[in-house]
Parts: sequence; C-alpha cells; structure tokens
Amino acid sequence: MKRILFALSLLACAVLAMPAAAATFTFDRAHSSVGFKVKHLMVSNVSGSFRDFAGTVVYDPADPQSWKVEAVIQTTSIDTGEPKRDDHLRTDAFFDVAKFPALAFKSTGVTAGADGTFLLTGDLTMHGVTKPVTLTLEVNGTVKDPWGNTKAGFTATGRLNRTDFGLTWNKALDAGGVLIGEEITLMLEVEANLQP
Repeated sequence: MKRILFALSLLACAVLAMPAAAATFTFDRAHSSVGFKVKHLMVSNVSGSFRDFAGTVVYDPADPQSWKVEAVIQTTSIDTGEPKRDDHLRTDAFFDVAKFPALAFKSTGVTAGADGTFLLTGDLTMHGVTKPVTLTLEVNGTVKDPWGNTKAGFTATGRLNRTDFGLTWNKALDAGGVLIGEEITLMLEVEANLQP
C-alpha cells in the first residue's frame, strides 16, 4: 500500500510540474478595441478605430513560443468620428473596401522583449498586400469574471508605413510637408474568452 501511495504521489507531482496546455481564447469585441492614429497636417494626430473584428489567441503562459494569434478586421467598419472622412477612407484612394473588405493578421513567432513585454511578429495583409509586421505585446494576465468565465487580456502596439501596403494617397502642403503622414501607429486592447 505504501508503494502505491508513493507512486501516486510521484505521479501527482509530475502532473503538477507539467506546464499548462495551450488554450484557445477568442476576442470579446465588446471589451476590445482596434485603434490607430496618423499625423495630420504635420502638426496633430487623428485617431480612429475599426468596429468590426474577430480573432483568436492560442496561449500557454509557460510556453510563449507556442503562442499564435489570428485576426480579421472589416475595413468598412473604420470610424474616425467624421462620416465624410470615413467614406473617403473606404474609397479606392485608401482601403478600397469594395475590393479589399478585410485586413488579416497571422502571427509567425514570439520572442522576449524589454521590461516583461514580448515581440509578436506576423504577416499583415492589407489592400491586397502582405508584409511582415512586429507588435510589442503585453500580457495582462488571466482572470475569472463574476460568472465563472475565464478571460485573458493583451495589449499590442506597433507602427507601419501605409505606403508599403499601397495606400499612397496624399496632398502636398504649400508650406511644405504633406496632408497625411505615412507612419501609422497601431493600438490594440484585447480581452478574450477561453473556449471550451
């Protein structure tokens, strides 16, 4: 009997020592945001967001190299708070939503960054062009909500040049410079639900 108990104890210790298996979380759109900002007239920033998006995160806190992220963003859902500007952004001068109705991101790897952050690399497809991008990823942890659902939180930020994706429309200013900056700052806040 003692041998059996000892063996069971060893088995229990081995199981407890094993890292948690990777789990799949899906974006909770009601508690997440996909935002951006871009320089306007060389002196200020205009911010906006996409209201319609979906995504998944495969997450094992013990094994960052196993993490995977996929997301799809509907370009027609762009919202900068100015309807006429949003309509212009939907035309073929920018996103051309009739031809390219969605953006897509698929991660290709995760490495350690600075100050406890991670570098999330992946392929972004926008306006029919696919390019690698790198986002700084913060893992905000997991928690159970008051209804017993497991949630995970992530923050991701990054920059890209819109002209790399064929979004080249602009106007020169009389005093020099251009109407719209080329560099886009990305800001994503994701709350995600553990899938059964």
